[in-house]
Amino acid sequence: MLEVINDFLSGKVLIVLIVGLGSYFTIRSRFVQLRHFFHMFAVFRDSLKGSAGQLSSFQALMLSLAGRVGAGNIAGVGIAVTLGGPGAVFWMWVTALVGMSSSFFECTLAQVYKRAEGDGLYRGGPAYYIQHGLKLKGMAVVFSVLLLVTYGFAFIGLQSYTVTHSLQNAFEFNPQHTGIVLAVLLAITFIGGIKRIASVSDLLVPIKTLAYIGVTLYVIGTQIEHVPAMLETIFKSAFGLDPAFGGLLGSAIVMGVKRGVFANEAGLGSAPNVAAVAAVKHPGAQGVVQAFSVFLDTFVICTCTALLILLSGFYTPGFEGDGIVLTQNSLAAVVGDWGRMFVSVALSLFVFTCILYNYYLGENSLQFLTRNRAALMIFRGLVLALVVWGSMQDLSTVFAFADITMTCLAFVNLVALAMLFKVGMRVMRDYDGQRRAGVKQPVFDSSKFADLDLDLKAWPANPSSAAAGKTEAEPQGVPAAQR
Repeated sequence: MLEVINDFLSGKVLIVLIVGLGSYFTIRSRFVQLRHFFHMFAVFRDSLKGSAGQLSSFQALMLSLAGRVGAGNIAGVGIAVTLGGPGAVFWMWVTALVGMSSSFFECTLAQVYKRAEGDGLYRGGPAYYIQHGLKLKGMAVVFSVLLLVTYGFAFIGLQSYTVTHSLQNAFEFNPQHTGIVLAVLLAITFIGGIKRIASVSDLLVPIKTLAYIGVTLYVIGTQIEHVPAMLETIFKSAFGLDPAFGGLLGSAIVMGVKRGVFANEAGLGSAPNVAAVAAVKHPGAQGVVQAFSVFLDTFVICTCTALLILLSGFYTPGFEGDGIVLTQNSLAAVVGDWGRMFVSVALSLFVFTCILYNYYLGENSLQFLTRNRAALMIFRGLVLALVVWGSMQDLSTVFAFADITMTCLAFVNLVALAMLFKVGMRVMRDYDGQRRAGVKQPVFDSSKFADLDLDLKAWPANPSSAAAGKTEAEPQGVPAAQR
């Protein structure tokens, strides 16, 4: 029954929502993801700079990549190619292209409606822009509960199962023992709060990403003469024009979109929770950074995995097996048996940072629902227990349930995005206008948005004056219109 519901929601409803609304956002914003494409690299460079005691835009990017770059980039791509053929890769690209626009707006709005926590820290996300932007407290609570159940609990158990059994296959490690070690490492990280989670992500995300890209590029380089023909096969298969994969057109579209969404998470409402924690000068800058995150996740890392599989010679139409095995054997076919171990180690790093990301999403949801300290401690204990429990279970039913709640999560978030789209467009135009005027780093002035329910501690009026230092005669946090 769960599979039937899941197939309908994620195979039909999710495709229409993600691709349909993503296309609408793209057209209405005049292709914001393409207009700002080269600007993304400049913003990424500037994001490396941060203020003492605050989380930088780069740290927020690394934390979001901790979640985006995970099992979906290895196992998910393998599943998409297995069930949808090479054409599924093209539809993953399409999903990512329109998803970059969705990510821009959801992360921009998360910044607009974020709340200052003190000590230079912030909280925000869809629940916050639903409550403060739409004034729909009930809808915000529903979103938080769905996010808590999906990421805070279900996906953590699934990630634990994935990494412990991958290490068992590669090194014959006991899954239960691996689960306990993983829980201990996570507990040490959790104790330090968001700052320690961000610091660990700062360290591990670049290492895991660069190492994985480097190895896959080596494989692609050894088969470089076959790349043009393989790209042609991907495009032909995407439209049912390749005889070998002609019967997989429907599967290519469905699997490409499903796995693409699972990999880059654009529009799901998960990344905005992380995007909101950064201290930035303008919400649009964080929107640009997070759009770049989707590009890096799908167009770079997922493409590397897909070409690794398709160029290795191991993959054949009708392959039966899971995505991890396909990727492991594809790499081993080119570099030798150590390739299986490398994929397992890479997956371990991917999953560890994913669990940190999932935990933070769960914590953020819980903090929105209640600020009770005891509730937070109980949540942390349950997460660690789930890590150990997940290492010993067959979680296929949990996975199907999590897919359903994830689709419901996307539905709530995308409806909210559509309702707040005018606000997102106002902020984007403000950002674009300052850039056209020659401002290299646009600054957000809350006095221009006095009609919105903003936290003036997070977004003071006349920020240029605030940066130079306010006097007592110039009260902070009061919109110019009210003064």
